[in-house]
Amino acid sequence: MGKLFNMFWSFFKIGAFTFGGGYAMVPLIEEEIVEKQKWVSKEEFVDIIVLSQSFPGALAVNCSTMVGYKIYGIAGAIVTLLGAILPSFIIMLIVAMYLMKFRNNVYVNAAFKGINSAVPIMVLVAIVSLSKSLSKGTMTFIIMALSLVVLLFFDINPIWVIIVSALFGVLYYGRGEEK
Repeated sequence: MGKLFNMFWSFFKIGAFTFGGGYAMVPLIEEEIVEKQKWVSKEEFVDIIVLSQSFPGALAVNCSTMVGYKIYGIAGAIVTLLGAILPSFIIMLIVAMYLMKFRNNVYVNAAFKGINSAVPIMVLVAIVSLSKSLSKGTMTFIIMALSLVVLLFFDINPIWVIIVSALFGVLYYGRGEEK
């Protein structure tokens, strides 16, 4: 029971203190489950993030469920899922109850502007952290650069970039060119 509570509390803290959605949560999730708790390795964490992105739903919710399942099966998945979503649920209830009173409060608006300013940096930290575990071959950097250019300068859905990158990966890396 203690391990389940520890899992719940870890994801409750992550859910409670992260603003900005899934990618902003990645550094906190990584710190908690890889560095502090050592529930998964860095490589497993990257795999979990990739799988979490490929399923519908919020990244942090999918990630928490996968980590919980890996550690403690179905009970772990349920506990970590609840830990990840309860803070948002509670915060939304409180906000909904009191929003009209504070909607025009200059301090509340200023606090949210400050939070919004920090979120892109948290996403950047997640990108840097996840890129450390990528293979360091030339082709990896070419795929990254082409993906960036296509996403920034062309009106192409990111799903197509993922599909094309996956197909290229199968064709290139599947031949054993680069291990």
